[in-house]
Amino acid sequence: MELRELRYFVTAAETGSLTAAAAELHLSQPALTVAIRKLEAEVGTALLARTSRGVMPTSAGRYLLDAAARLLGEADDLVVGLRRFSAGAAGTVTLAAVPTLTWHSVPLWLRRHASTNPDVDVRVVDPPPWEAIDLLHRRAVDVAAIIVDDADRFARRHRGELDVIDLGPVPLVAAVPPGVTVADPMPLAAFEGQIVVLPTSTAAVPSLPEVVLEGMREHGVQPGRVRTAATIQASIPLIEAGVAWAILPDPHRESLRRFDVEVRELTPCLPPLRALALVRAGSAETNPVLARLLESIMLDAL
Repeated sequence: MELRELRYFVTAAETGSLTAAAAELHLSQPALTVAIRKLEAEVGTALLARTSRGVMPTSAGRYLLDAAARLLGEADDLVVGLRRFSAGAAGTVTLAAVPTLTWHSVPLWLRRHASTNPDVDVRVVDPPPWEAIDLLHRRAVDVAAIIVDDADRFARRHRGELDVIDLGPVPLVAAVPPGVTVADPMPLAAFEGQIVVLPTSTAAVPSLPEVVLEGMREHGVQPGRVRTAATIQASIPLIEAGVAWAILPDPHRESLRRFDVEVRELTPCLPPLRALALVRAGSAETNPVLARLLESIMLDAL
């Protein structure tokens, strides 16, 4: 029994006429008659009774009519659902974003995306940048959002492997322990002799440590000691505890205010970092769900 045969039968039973059903189905009447007789032979019983007024379902035909209507409706719903996947309106996509971006930017991206793509399940993980890139290469995630010091250099290094979308600058601000009295904007020279915490530097993704240390060297600022933390997020408790100061990225100049730290603009300003969205080369062209998420991300670029 095929769905096509069921559709023919349902149309004939509902119209009560083989002639009208054939016209609706764009078939010849003999072809429709042959198809229904084949269906009757398959199930071993008559499904339509021929009368002078046309056709009407038999008892078996009424039973099949109810069941076939449900089956055909489910099949139509299945096709509609699959087409939503092909159009990118349904499905699952995984985003790896560094914690600094999950504090403020990622919620904005997801809110915009969900407003027009409610049936897409966006999963979020927050690894450090080098791990996010590794997850992307291993196809464990679909898009990675990271922060680097030089977007052009990063793009050149990964040309042919990754498609790189520059989402804009990420300003650097001073983050000092609660209760510390400092001017706003805060002179970079105030870091002279202080214990400064920086995330671990990695050659794979040059970022905050390189910009901060170069900026201090350029302006003749010598911290008392530099401590390292595994990530930017891991440095926050040290600042809150009063044991270190820091210069941190703050995409919207307000993300850090959720923590128990004093946040100040810097003078002179240090060069901003760049936020990037990364996907495997060409993947957005073949994955409409991913393409829609990228559209939402780029609309809320920093």
